[in-house]
Amino acid sequence: MIENREELLKISEAAKQELTSYDCRILVCSGTGCIATGSHKIYDEFVKIAKDEPGIKLEFAPHDEGEHVGIKKTGCQGVCELGPLVRIQKGDKVIQYTKVQLEDCKEIFDRSVKGDDILERLLYKQKDTAYVSPDEIPFIAKQTRIVLENCGKFDAESFDEYLASGGFTAFQKALFEMKPEDVVDVVDQSGLRGRGGGGFPTGRKWKQVARQAEKDRYVVCNGDEGDPGAFMDGSVMEGDPYKLIEGMMIAGYAVGSANGYIYVRAEYPNSVARLKHAIAELEKRHMLGDNILGTDFSFHMHINRGAGAFVCGEGSALTASIEGNRGMPRVKPPRTVEKGLWAKPTVLNNVETYANVPKIVLQGADWYRSIGTEGTPGTKTFSLTGSIQNTGLIEVPMGTTLREIIFDIGGGLKDGGTFKAVQIGGPSGGCLTEQHLDVPLDFESIKKYGAIVGSGGLVVMDDNTCMVEVARFFMSFTQRESCGKCVPCREGTKRMLEILEKIVAGKGEMEDLDRLQELAEMVKSMALCGLGKSAPLPVLSTLRTFRDEYEEHIRDHKCKAKVCSAMRRFVINPEFCKGCGKCAKNCPVGAITGVRKECYHIDPNICIKCEACKDNCAFDAVYIEA
Repeated sequence: MIENREELLKISEAAKQELTSYDCRILVCSGTGCIATGSHKIYDEFVKIAKDEPGIKLEFAPHDEGEHVGIKKTGCQGVCELGPLVRIQKGDKVIQYTKVQLEDCKEIFDRSVKGDDILERLLYKQKDTAYVSPDEIPFIAKQTRIVLENCGKFDAESFDEYLASGGFTAFQKALFEMKPEDVVDVVDQSGLRGRGGGGFPTGRKWKQVARQAEKDRYVVCNGDEGDPGAFMDGSVMEGDPYKLIEGMMIAGYAVGSANGYIYVRAEYPNSVARLKHAIAELEKRHMLGDNILGTDFSFHMHINRGAGAFVCGEGSALTASIEGNRGMPRVKPPRTVEKGLWAKPTVLNNVETYANVPKIVLQGADWYRSIGTEGTPGTKTFSLTGSIQNTGLIEVPMGTTLREIIFDIGGGLKDGGTFKAVQIGGPSGGCLTEQHLDVPLDFESIKKYGAIVGSGGLVVMDDNTCMVEVARFFMSFTQRESCGKCVPCREGTKRMLEILEKIVAGKGEMEDLDRLQELAEMVKSMALCGLGKSAPLPVLSTLRTFRDEYEEHIRDHKCKAKVCSAMRRFVINPEFCKGCGKCAKNCPVGAITGVRKECYHIDPNICIKCEACKDNCAFDAVYIEA
């Protein structure tokens, strides 16, 4: 148990010494992406190899007893599509290996752990260049990491390694050197804004809670990251759980709260497990609970798992869910800062927002304001997915342009594709196109173009993407996830989805576009909560920017991207067809006729567009006519 600040400082110093005393550290990425590709087996294999190796010590021991090797499970190392990822660290020298397989482990151990060789075949490569250090890789080198600073560098579950990285230094400073109002002021002056999508000034929210007459207050973390393709908050919770908890503890001290709640979506079992482990470790050491470090400050942490409802990302729905009620938004005012969890004043921020707090307290408001833009200081994490060379987790200063993210960090479009658009902000966001590539990404700038930063999902699309289908997909998601409480969202999104499905089925009418626009504007202006109000944004932005694609679907019954199955026509090219009849044999509805050794024919009135003919043609004679 840690009873006071002096004991914590001693333990921190010992942890730093131990961390620097390793001869070598094998850092195995244990983010969800790498776990899915088998990183746990890689970890187990390295442990087995080390145990069988004479002279190697896995547990910390004096160096005269043998070489000390640490094998650690880290958080996300960033380049997710190239997992399993492994880093070999010897002092300041770090080697980043990608796509590591079980059969590679022994060679890595012999050549890079026991020796100083580098396995070039496992290095990150871009064009003709191989990169050894992770900090040299363009995808990582061009980022600015504050929230993700520790991810990939330390054991995600180790309290001691978090201390060695500087953990809980900010909490100590706040608790022993600052008054609660001073902490609120520095967060306010930093300009930190909520990173969950709304962008509300964090310090202003904390001030509103701190000045409430009611003394029972709560600190709540929104970890219900429900956007398709978004995994920023999940990566922080599983990769650096102690940083999130430290940020919440500082918030609790600042606003006079003794209880913190983390609301995590059920689809994040790894995040839940690591948060539970971190909380148990902190309670065991008396860093959570009553009279922390011998002071009057008490703080208790709780975890609640969501059941997968997208609407519970909205504040009042989230607090209702924690209370055991159905997660549905309520009319405001009163707002969460006045009557939130159990009708008490509540600070509600998302994972990334809290993870920014320790550095702000340590380094001050001016330091934080030196990063990003004047209106939106600091950095933003994004999940970069879609038709792009380098997918993964990134963190860049606010104000960074899409061009920098897509072409400098992301490496450009996959397979030499042509950039068409990027969906930003998830299903509640909008599409930005080539003309927006140099627009700075901050809360104010992209609002002008009908989009929002949102929680930080970026889905890059090339010219093989149908924008009408994109709008239909996101509307299908938001309509399905509508809680149904208010009529504009419940009925409006349903009608919008029906029109979009009609258009992609080739049955649309020109009048449908006006109806779609009118419905979208109505839902946007009249829905009860922020999620309902933003649900039509993908439709509005694609209507504005890609109206020609909507009209082409309706007028010409064509989908230029060949995505909408109802508009695809399968044709056999007589130049390539050998008349083998294999396509006809595999057609489930008998739509293909012909004579052997002559060109076969597909009847479009019978064809169900299942692609069996295309899949079974050995001569690439079947193609899709747009």
